[in-house]
Amino acid sequence: MPGEAPFLRSSIGRKVLMAVTGMIMLGFLAGHVAGNLLAFAGREPLDAYAKFLRESPTLLWGTRGALLFSVLVHIGAWVRLLETSRAARPVGYDAKVRRGTTLGARTMAVTGPVILFFVIYHILHFTLGTVHPDFRPHEVYDNVVTGFRQKPVALFYVVAMLALGLHLSHGIWSVFQTVGANHPRYDKALRAGGVAIAAAITAGFASVPVAVLAGVIR
Repeated sequence: MPGEAPFLRSSIGRKVLMAVTGMIMLGFLAGHVAGNLLAFAGREPLDAYAKFLRESPTLLWGTRGALLFSVLVHIGAWVRLLETSRAARPVGYDAKVRRGTTLGARTMAVTGPVILFFVIYHILHFTLGTVHPDFRPHEVYDNVVTGFRQKPVALFYVVAMLALGLHLSHGIWSVFQTVGANHPRYDKALRAGGVAIAAAITAGFASVPVAVLAGVIR
């Protein structure tokens, strides 16, 4: 990150960057899953929502730009933190720490790349249609149904959403720690809240491909 301020070169500064960009992405995910769930209401509501976005270029591209910027900063800050952490820790330290952490924390280095790969595939699948054999421009509902009728694709989406849920469950808790909101008295509640938010987003996203496979959305 050339040209970054001294604070942002520190470990605390990079954690703050990850927290802020993480919350931006979480806000996007909340809005995105709400839009996806319109599929349960039928063709017209989902296609109308997609049309509204297409006809609101400032909103659409502003959101995409902010999201892309957040993703790049988030990854860059994580890479720098990882480099600093590995240089400072003695051999064997990571293994000892992992034994006392949550599954979400232990799998962050795996779920992050999985999510990144999924995002690229998702854009190619539903936005550009290059990997969707039955893609029809602006026919969002039909694209969702025909896309998820392919069982391997639907299962891949579900697995990717499980990875997202694990990532979020630890990421949300990390935000509380970064801003100093954690405290022994209510750490359990904060952790549970993070898990609940992650589970809700995961279930919301995964419910659409599952519903298509089950014939609920057709």
